[in-house]
This record gives sequence, structure tokens and C-alpha cells, in this order.
Amino acid sequence: MSKPLEVRLDPVDNQRLARLCGALDANLRQIESALDVSIARRGARFSVRGAPQQAARAAKALEHFYRRASDDLTLDDLQLGLAELMQGIARPADAKELPPLLTRRPDLHGRTPHQVHYIESILAHDITIGIGPAGTGKTYLAVACAVDALERDKVKRIVLVRPAVEAGERLGFLPGDLAQKVDPYLRPLYDALYDLMGFDKTGKLLERGTIELAPLAYMRGRTLNHAFIILDEAQNTTPEQMKMFLTRIGFGAKAVVTGDITQIDLARGQKSGLIEARRILSEVRGIAFTEFTAADVVRHPLVARIIDAYDRQVEEPPPK
Repeated sequence: MSKPLEVRLDPVDNQRLARLCGALDANLRQIESALDVSIARRGARFSVRGAPQQAARAAKALEHFYRRASDDLTLDDLQLGLAELMQGIARPADAKELPPLLTRRPDLHGRTPHQVHYIESILAHDITIGIGPAGTGKTYLAVACAVDALERDKVKRIVLVRPAVEAGERLGFLPGDLAQKVDPYLRPLYDALYDLMGFDKTGKLLERGTIELAPLAYMRGRTLNHAFIILDEAQNTTPEQMKMFLTRIGFGAKAVVTGDITQIDLARGQKSGLIEARRILSEVRGIAFTEFTAADVVRHPLVARIIDAYDRQVEEPPPK
């Protein structure tokens, strides 16, 4: 068994220590789970056991959160901070600072190099395509940029679009009118809007039509001028649907396409419009691509490890 890494936090402040550890050491358990280490504490002294690299990250996490513990540490603070520390995020000293996005989340920013590149691409290009696994912030950051553009009067409305993969007979069995039938498919977009703008403001803008949520089928025949359009779950579009969507872009409009090519729900043998778009449009000037990986996951720290485990299973199938 490797020798434990000893960490002493100075200067000793019992209130900071209490906030760092959390009720019943819940925060320490979060660090242990995220970094696959074990932590023992005696006062301001911590003993960390685990693989050397992980133990060193855990020691850095303890020091980082101790410095931030002048105020209460929320679960979000802890998990987002761990995501950043796990990825070793450090922007170059001469990197261009992005203007803060105008949302009700003043701390919102790119937390990984790919997320920073993604925001920069959205701000600089008329069409941006973000591809990667769940939890990398593809949709949330795109909605944040859309809200920012609306607040700055750069666009007149936001249009959020999703393909309803089961849009054939199965939708008919759901209760309600068509709007109620497609509502479950659009719920993640509602959640992002409520978080970034607040429930009341989002509701008013939806009533006025300033924000529109629609299934992809509603896009045919439209031209969207001065709008910020987001196509979410684009891996579930066909090549024909993707072409149809991208040609809806009008004057003064900006579009973001997001999707995860490992979670395609199309019928067997059906090509994904997102994969085809990446192949066909990769060299088209004015279109930016951002490819996310498990390292960009900023959900619960275990999500990145789950994604890595599944990726290894695909690459190395178990022996028969």
C-alpha cells in the first residue's frame, strides 16, 4: 500500500474547516468519490490515500476549497470546482478574456478549454456545431449565448428546436394537443431557460413569442431572420432534416447545432444528419466545430468516469 499523502491547512480556522468538510464530512466524501481516494482527518491535518496522481489532485482540492471556505460551500460549488480541478484547467496568461454573458448566472463561464472555445465560436460565427457526450454543457452554454444575444438586442427572438424522434404514430397516443405532445421532448430546453432567465421572465417571453420552442418538423418552409436558433439532440436528425434546418438561417441570424453521436435513436441503418454534417461541412468557411470529450463533463464528477468506462467497453469488448 502506498504511503499516504499528508496535507496540513494553514492558518488553522475552525469555521473554514467546518465548511470545507461539510455536515458529517459530506464534502470530503464528495472529493473521495470524485477522485477515487480516501481521506482521513485529524484537526487541520488530512491524510490522503490513493494513486499518487489522484492523491495529489485531492490535496490540491482540499487546499482550493479551504481557501474558498470563507463562505458556505454549496454542492454545486464543490462539484463544479472538482470538475475544473480534475481537468487541470488553466488558461494561458495572454488568453483573450470573454465578456460575461448577460444571464442571471453571473458566474457562468467556460470551465474547460473546449467550453471556452465553444463560447468563442458561437460569438464569432453564424453557425456553430458542438458535438460531445452528455454533461459537457453543449445545450446549456448555447442557450446562455442565446439569452445574452437577446439581452444585448443582437437578435429579436430565440428559437429552440428539437427533433421528435418518435414523431410518427407513437405521439398520437400521448394525451393533449400537438404542443402538449411534443412538450416532453423540449423539457430540457425549458429547464435551461428557467435557470438562466428565471421562471417569470421566461414565461412572459414565451407568451409573447420572443422565445419559441418547436419540433424540427415545424421548421420546414420557414426563413428565420434576426433570430438565435438552437437545434438540440441533432444526432437524431436525418441528413435531409439537417440540410433543411441549416438552410432556414436568415439575415442577422445565428445558429447552434448540438448533439451526441454516441446516443443516436434513429432506426437501424438510418444515417445521422449530425455525422453527415460534420463530414460535409468541416471545411466550409464560417461554420465552427467544437468536439467535446469526457474531460469536458461538468455534471456530477462521476459522470466523466461513467462515460470513460463505457468508452473503454466499446473499444475493448469483453471476451466471449
